[in-house]
Amino acid sequence: MINIKVIIPAFNEQDAIASVINNIPDIVNEVTVISNNSTDNTEINAKNAGAIVLTENRKGYGYACLKGMKYISKQEKKPDIVVFLDGDYSDYPEELTKLVEPIINNDIDFVIGARIKRLREQGSMTPQQVFGNWLATFLMKFMFRAKFTDLGPFRAIKYDKLLALHMEDKTYGWTVEMQLKVLKQKLTYIEIPVKYRNRIGISKVSGTLKGSVLAGIKILGWIFKYSFK
Repeated sequence: MINIKVIIPAFNEQDAIASVINNIPDIVNEVTVISNNSTDNTEINAKNAGAIVLTENRKGYGYACLKGMKYISKQEKKPDIVVFLDGDYSDYPEELTKLVEPIINNDIDFVIGARIKRLREQGSMTPQQVFGNWLATFLMKFMFRAKFTDLGPFRAIKYDKLLALHMEDKTYGWTVEMQLKVLKQKLTYIEIPVKYRNRIGISKVSGTLKGSVLAGIKILGWIFKYSFK
């Protein structure tokens, strides 16, 4: 039996988190929500929905993901696959089976849920998100011959491969760091088209000018850092 664990970073997602958890397929063995300094009922609602809830008071997407990985590393039974999923209900958790299928059946190391235009709800990605994704993936294609088209947060990876990446980014660069290290280590990867809808609540990153600028700087910083390695 394949052991699958889900990590969900969440900052003030009280209105969305239960729906995210409740729509995760039964093939998942454990769901861990990392409350990233939430000040609302995110933690209570996540617990009531059946998730393991951890707290990470240092703000940052990467901090939350690393906290979830540390928790898993201390468990006696390690997973075969780890899935990362946002807590805002913009992704369709039930599509998790599509992401893990290439890993289980085709021995692929890493799978990204690609938010392609025809499957995106209108307005679900801001213009700066669309442009940022295009620029980042264009640069990865130009510099590393990558085939990525998205930096989508809904992603699945073999646990041993995840550990080998030695992830370190604490904030906005987590997703692109993972993809760059997948390329550098020559892991096998594939994108699976997934649906994407307007999130519940306001984005803490793309929904603000400051967040968008900081995320863009961090993402480009990782790409240029790896281009000279």
